Amino acid sequence: MRLVTATPVLEEEPMRALIVLGAGGLARETAELAAATGRWRVGEVLDDDPAQHGRAVGGAHVSGGSARLAELLATDPDSRLVLCLGSPRRPALRLQVARRLGVPDQRYATLVHPAATVGGARSIGAGSVLLAGVVATADVVVGAHCVLMPGVVLTHDDELDDGVTLAAGVRLAGGVRVGEGAYLGSGALVREGVVIGAGAVVGMGAVVLGDVPPAEVWVGQPARRLRDTGS
Repeated sequence: MRLVTATPVLEEEPMRALIVLGAGGLARETAELAAATGRWRVGEVLDDDPAQHGRAVGGAHVSGGSARLAELLATDPDSRLVLCLGSPRRPALRLQVARRLGVPDQRYATLVHPAATVGGARSIGAGSVLLAGVVATADVVVGAHCVLMPGVVLTHDDELDDGVTLAAGVRLAGGVRVGEGAYLGSGALVREGVVIGAGAVVGMGAVVLGDVPPAEVWVGQPARRLRDTGS
């Protein structure tokens, strides 16, 4: 993992093309982020759903499915990939796709909106997307292929494993650990020192006061187990 900060861009720094895999709402938000940085432009959008082909996303059109990816990466060695995939119904989808694709970390873009405050992040992993209003205060670690929606707050010593999704307005107190592929819904609050297990889903507005086991859905105030994620 590597530290990425939203630093000013020199005029002579060339813009790089983004290859966006996934054509949903996150892709449109990522396109806005890319434009705001002044460093990136959306070059190609891919989606394996044929119904999406031809749609406009961020000034580009969906040109085909993921089968085109290897060709696009080879054609433009300076291009970078970002995975705009996932939902609370399939919280680990980005990681599953990343592992299937086998693209090396250095070919992924790590995108931080200029309106994010991430000076307190020790590292941000390849392929992660941090939207406007994200705050990381001190000694925060963000893994690869994480998505942090607007208004997320990470306080001291928080750690996100790979593939975590934090929806808008999630707030983690200090020393929280979120496991691989977990999904926290909008407005969820997590008490200090809590561990959220891999693949767990925390509902919108939940107040999490204790550890959440892997692959379980927790909801409510205070949050309680609802069911397994697979049920």
